[in-house]
Amino acid sequence: MAADVAILILRVVLGLTMAAHGYNKFFGGGRIAGTARWFESIGMKPGTFHARVAASTELAAGLGLALGLLTPVPAAGFVALMLVAAWTVHRHNGFFIVKEGWEYNLILAVTAVAIAGTGAGRYSLDYALFHTSGFYHLLHGWCGLAIAVVLGLAGGVGQLVIFFRPPVKAGSA
Repeated sequence: MAADVAILILRVVLGLTMAAHGYNKFFGGGRIAGTARWFESIGMKPGTFHARVAASTELAAGLGLALGLLTPVPAAGFVALMLVAAWTVHRHNGFFIVKEGWEYNLILAVTAVAIAGTGAGRYSLDYALFHTSGFYHLLHGWCGLAIAVVLGLAGGVGQLVIFFRPPVKAGSA
């Protein structure tokens, strides 16, 4: 019982944190247009496409994880999002977030993967909808872990290979 409540708290806080990032891209300060300009500036082109994809994925993965719905899939979204963020924005700044490093990205991705491995718990849509089906075993344990890691890495690496073209700094050409 305590483990189910603990995983619920972790899922909800982590998921809603990610969903808030997506919401902010859609409705906050710069909205999609501002986010698109920023994506263009870091080499993710076309910027509007990536702004919409990032915002939608953050919302969907965040809400999916918070609800515990098909948990390894939203966890894979976290991995892909955080891999792209770490590689495009934070990798040159070292590890620590206080120096704009990739520490925060790592924590979000690894926590989502850990949830996929442990399962969403008794207080989740996965449990409510699938615990009596033959499908449930795919949503936790080694299967959940593998789905989150493999899909997440494939999505993140694929996006970087296809779309990331870092800007050339003046004087480095």
